[in-house]
Amino acid sequence: MKIFKLNTTIFFFLSTFILIIILTGCSATRRGAVAETAKSGDIKSTVKIKKYVAPRVVNTKNVSPAELVDFAETLIGVKYKYGSMIKENGFDCSGFINYVFNHFKIYVPRTTVDFTNAGKEIQIKKSKPGDLILFTGSDAGSGIVGHMGIIVDNTNGDLKFIHASSSRGVMISGMNSYFIPRFVKVNRVFPDTAF
Repeated sequence: MKIFKLNTTIFFFLSTFILIIILTGCSATRRGAVAETAKSGDIKSTVKIKKYVAPRVVNTKNVSPAELVDFAETLIGVKYKYGSMIKENGFDCSGFINYVFNHFKIYVPRTTVDFTNAGKEIQIKKSKPGDLILFTGSDAGSGIVGHMGIIVDNTNGDLKFIHASSSRGVMISGMNSYFIPRFVKVNRVFPDTAF
């Protein structure tokens, strides 16, 4: 009888814990998906980068930013898989970026944090399709780049970027209440003359 009561108690607490995790994850995803977007000229990073990463130069060869964006958009709908940069398995965010650049034989860092100083930083309101947008991970206060995407549009300040979302795979998102507090910066890896 005592063992049965102990197993019932453990089952109850374990079930409650799992339910809380599921509900918390769903609400965070839904909140970001339905929020209104902000104009890029109004967005300022409040994130203080806490991890030093050496500057990196990316040789984009003769590839244009438009070619890169066009190819990236062909991957919309590919599922999410943490740690993967193989299309058939799915991508995480840096795996997606790697896959897109490697398609053109452009070699870039493998992890999101290593993109912190790749290329040169530019103001978000001056960003163009092909620039990289960097965010913290889900902890906005971490000060460490943990998510990223490729800007696909910034017409009239309505910034849109393509990325591998953990909840929906490769998709295009706008700057909404989920991403704004996590925004770190925009990096340009292409030469200014490419735009």
